[in-house]
Amino acid sequence: MPTEGRGRLFKRKDNKFLIYLPKDLCEDSMFPFKNWGKSARTASDSISVKVSFKMGGKTELLIEEWKGSDEGATDEESD
Repeated sequence: MPTEGRGRLFKRKDNKFLIYLPKDLCEDSMFPFKNWGKSARTASDSISVKVSFKMGGKTELLIEEWKGSDEGATDEESD
């Protein structure tokens, strides 16, 4: 039962960023995101998430399921 894994953060040529997560981690029954839905932009399954960090030099990201409407969404999400 993995609760952590090694992923990667990529910067694409179009200056967008992608986070890749290990398959085994995401398919674990205890993985917190389960409400997969079809994205309006693609045919693949997706979940809207809120990504945040605390200032102060720590290299940690917090990823949470997006709650509510798309209000406050960035322009990148509406491309």
